[in-house]
Amino acid sequence: MSHPPAASEGSTHLVALYSDDAAVRDQVRQALGRRPAADLGRIEWAECATGKEVLRLLDAGGVDLCILDGEAWPTGGLGLAKQMKDELPDCPPTLVMIARKADSWLATWSQADGVVAHPIDAPELMTVASDLLRRRAAGQPVRRALH
Repeated sequence: MSHPPAASEGSTHLVALYSDDAAVRDQVRQALGRRPAADLGRIEWAECATGKEVLRLLDAGGVDLCILDGEAWPTGGLGLAKQMKDELPDCPPTLVMIARKADSWLATWSQADGVVAHPIDAPELMTVASDLLRRRAAGQPVRRALH
């Protein structure tokens, strides 16, 4: 399957990664790496341990993708995704990580653009995140990519 040209190889994508658990953030960074697909630029990570940090980062602008841990505490990634979608006119794509595939209805409620389940499946995460980054870079509307 061919993908639309999304970004030059020299471009970077700012990815906000939210989890209160540093081990989860490490797993996601290791699964995606610095370049999740050959046609995408490099990822610059902005790690956030609180929901307030994510919102401050979004207010500063330039975020291309938010990866949110649905199991984070005290602010869950699902509630944060819903708040972002309701309040931000140009909200970047959101990818939420949920505890069980059966919780995908919560991702629908949160208006997440993509969802993956714990434990992290690196190929699935790379596919969903890459698709969302391509669409954002190309200025295309983000289609929900629930897996």
